[in-house]
Amino acid sequence: MTHAARARKYEPRQAPTERVATSAMIASLAAEGYDTVSAPFGHALAEAARSDDRIVGLSADLAKYTDLHVFAQAYPDRFHQMGMAEQLLMSAAAGMAHEGFVPFATTYAVFAARRAYDFICMAIAEENLPVKMVCGLPGLTTGYGPSHQAFEDLAIFRGLPNLTIIDPADATDVAQMVPAMIEHPGPVYARLLRGKVANVIPRYKPDYRFEIGRAQMIREGHDVLVVSSGIMTMRALDAAETLAADGIDVAVLHCPTIKPLDTETILAEAGKGRLLVTAENHSVIGGLGEAVAATLMRAGITPAFRQIGLPDEFLEAGALPSLHDMYGLSTKAVADRIRGWF
Repeated sequence: MTHAARARKYEPRQAPTERVATSAMIASLAAEGYDTVSAPFGHALAEAARSDDRIVGLSADLAKYTDLHVFAQAYPDRFHQMGMAEQLLMSAAAGMAHEGFVPFATTYAVFAARRAYDFICMAIAEENLPVKMVCGLPGLTTGYGPSHQAFEDLAIFRGLPNLTIIDPADATDVAQMVPAMIEHPGPVYARLLRGKVANVIPRYKPDYRFEIGRAQMIREGHDVLVVSSGIMTMRALDAAETLAADGIDVAVLHCPTIKPLDTETILAEAGKGRLLVTAENHSVIGGLGEAVAATLMRAGITPAFRQIGLPDEFLEAGALPSLHDMYGLSTKAVADRIRGWF
């Protein structure tokens, strides 16, 4: 160690004035006024398994925290606890898929993306096997800091051939994506909303049906087009209601599938002269925003374009409401930014 390194002094971070409750760090993302559904993924998977004995469930010691415990309780003989070893989890899922099963493998998104990537690439994606990876705590949906915040998972997985990527918005999306994933012949990575999940989309589009590869207009508007995925569709819809009081008419195009991206619908809507804003619960590097921007540039369509997403930095730990305000994902922050840009 050099003398300069030994002499360097680091200022300690100021201690918080009050202790943050654990519940605030993993608080429900449901906005006020929305009904919630408990464990929509677990219940949808258990329902599908009633008529499809190919379905098996695997978890890396996180069944309770990915709602797979609902399936495990219903079908204990078809549930496999793999321990805290994501590489083993994905390898075992690949082996089961080779034998004709449809394995659903659950863990946290950070552990799938960062620890098990090579196993997913070589054992699952290259073989184009029907392994369904359903991973919790995507983006900024936990306050436990960078070790648990999967702010770059879409960037990591988007370049992987054969892999379909889903970022659901609400309980309806989560429940409906399960049968679609089972029917899809290849591997799927889905960002999971777990616990009590808000049911948002039916309020705006009662006839909504999730489809892999299809974006859908949830709210019409003439001034601004928000292209969103995941929880940011809920935030965009809530912000649109706020902005309507200011005379700003906001359309919300929900893209539950990041790959394949519905480029046809995006291009059709982008050519209508509105400010185009992408909104995602992910880094502004390598996610939905850059995928949309590349789509527009390739087609020669150049609307006024802005991004809402997480900054290119490691995020703080803390209470989720405060973090969402800090990093611009809260309804108020989204509305303020769109108002300023417009």
